[in-house]
Amino acid sequence: MVKNRKNRVGVVYSTNPDFAYSYEEKREQDTLPMEQQNLSVSFDSKRKGRGMTLVEGFQGRDEDRKELGRILKVHCGSGGSLDGDIIMVQGDMRVKLTEKLQELGCRVKRKN
Repeated sequence: MVKNRKNRVGVVYSTNPDFAYSYEEKREQDTLPMEQQNLSVSFDSKRKGRGMTLVEGFQGRDEDRKELGRILKVHCGSGGSLDGDIIMVQGDMRVKLTEKLQELGCRVKRKN
């Protein structure tokens, strides 16, 4: 957790040298089962100088999102990365990703 001023709770300023600020803690939401995931797959040719296939809409913990990204990249034999809530896979892999996500039990919608 990053401790910065924006996450402080309660006191704005204290002259007590032993005062310890309390901070908000972000709770990660639990990962939905794959059968309840509503994902969308799209292609964007303007990201990072080459085409990227984007998987959006995953609801769950960061560790599970990273694991799904790893599975998808290995399935496509391609590189990629995570950008916030978006899983990016290099190249136009819409068909492969749609098939793999449906095989995993997700509901998939193709945007373009």
